[in-house]
Amino acid sequence: MRFLYLAFLVLAGYITGYAQQDIWQGVSVDFLKGKLEVSKNGRYLQHKNGTPFFYLADTAWELFHRLNEKEIEKYLEDRRAKGFTVIQAVILAELDGLNTPDANGNLPLKDIDDVIPNEAYFKWVDKVIRMADAKGLYIGLLPTWGDKVDKQWGKGPEIFNPAHAGAYGAWLGKRYKNFRNIIWINGGDRWGGDSNFAIWDNIGKGIKSTDKNHLMTFHPVGEHSSSRWFHNNVWLDFNMAQTGHCQRDYEIYEKLIVKDYERYPIKPCLNGEPRYENHPVCWKPDSLGWFDDTDVRQAMYWSLFSGSFGHTYGCHDIWQMFAPGREPEGQARGDWKSSLNLPGATQLIHARRLMEGYAWDSRKPAQEMIVSGNDSFINKIVALRGEGFAFIYFPTGEKATIDFSTVSRTPELNLQWMNPRTGERTDAGKVARDHSQTIIPPSSGRGNDWILIVEK
Repeated sequence: MRFLYLAFLVLAGYITGYAQQDIWQGVSVDFLKGKLEVSKNGRYLQHKNGTPFFYLADTAWELFHRLNEKEIEKYLEDRRAKGFTVIQAVILAELDGLNTPDANGNLPLKDIDDVIPNEAYFKWVDKVIRMADAKGLYIGLLPTWGDKVDKQWGKGPEIFNPAHAGAYGAWLGKRYKNFRNIIWINGGDRWGGDSNFAIWDNIGKGIKSTDKNHLMTFHPVGEHSSSRWFHNNVWLDFNMAQTGHCQRDYEIYEKLIVKDYERYPIKPCLNGEPRYENHPVCWKPDSLGWFDDTDVRQAMYWSLFSGSFGHTYGCHDIWQMFAPGREPEGQARGDWKSSLNLPGATQLIHARRLMEGYAWDSRKPAQEMIVSGNDSFINKIVALRGEGFAFIYFPTGEKATIDFSTVSRTPELNLQWMNPRTGERTDAGKVARDHSQTIIPPSSGRGNDWILIVEK
């Protein structure tokens, strides 16, 4: 076995990436490609014309509730330019969304007890969705946050029973069925089973009874997946997991993403709420610190290379649209406007360009390629391969022995290093396909993650 040592241009990669940001040109998604549907192999989403869709979301739970029109324009334009394709937002918002009015002075419901919508508020929701449409952005639309179903924490109050849930869902479906940029996200950071099941199930059924045009998933409580309760429900088109804000190694991805990928019947899966950038680790900043861009990248590539068809980013300051004068939720330390350009948010576009640049139908997780120990969850190396290519993610730059024989039948393969901080790709020579090689990334240690691109 010979060793392949590739360590060069690391410093240049850092300088180039932080001096020049990659900007997405034009609308983020071309809606003329048709509505979204599940691919024939059940692994990803595609447009009606067959073009694969890369779900790259930002978490903006309080978008409708806390921002005015000028602020929303600023936010959406920033996210378009950074290559996001979906904005996840909640109609009945978490932060006292039933009793604290939106920026226009409107409450979402005219009657809380009977869950009667306020037309003025919903016209505002309509307008925001259309603003996103103009920029080629889908809205991942949550009918309600979970505290309106099961208070647990948050403001509440609990307003839904199964009958109200079904009627509200049907009303929403009818109102939004002809909007072209909606992906429904049932749930809202809550348990899907027990007494909650009938309510969430009726919201899903209610929406689908009047809206046959849009796909739907379910946003679960932390460290769980929608598949636990709803995998076989007809309204659930794809699974969403929440790896949450405490786990810092690969084990939670193995428990959620890998298991969802392996479920039958096959449904697409993704990580809908990973570690948020600038979030206190497990809400204990004094002892555990804060999640940063390294955590963002690890969560994303661990998810994508384990079977996710897309990924959701989150920032602790942005989901709540924190600003001076507001009480921070969970120790927010930056206002949302300044946090738009945190490093992790600027680096997501490199994953989009990578994933959109290669064939979708044949890709699948390929852990069998990594034949060295790879037993550490902290340093877990993960691989994804398709017909004639493979991506291998080294989260901390640890070396590994790789079996290249399954990538292609050609005798030789081309290698490139991709720096996920900058998107820069560097030629790394060739390798023989028919035997294993020990690969050493250009640098190692926390923050020194690398992607090896293998092509015939």
